[in-house]
Amino acid sequence: MATYAYRCPDCGTFDVTRPMGEAPERVECPRCAASSPRQWTAPLLAQMDPALRSALAREEKSRDVPEVVTRASGTTRR
Repeated sequence: MATYAYRCPDCGTFDVTRPMGEAPERVECPRCAASSPRQWTAPLLAQMDPALRSALAREEKSRDVPEVVTRASGTTRR
């Protein structure tokens, strides 16, 4: 399920959850039933788990400049 943003001319913005790709261009406002157009917004990346965001950033960086590993992570030299 994906969350889509809509803007009522009287009540302001509200979100609607629908299956991905099935959001109509206009829906009725849940408060006043006015026809409300869909708003195009950035995905909610700030709500991503910080550990996942960090791992994705490292993965993207390593595409061009991979990290050189000399031993397995968590091991010490004997």
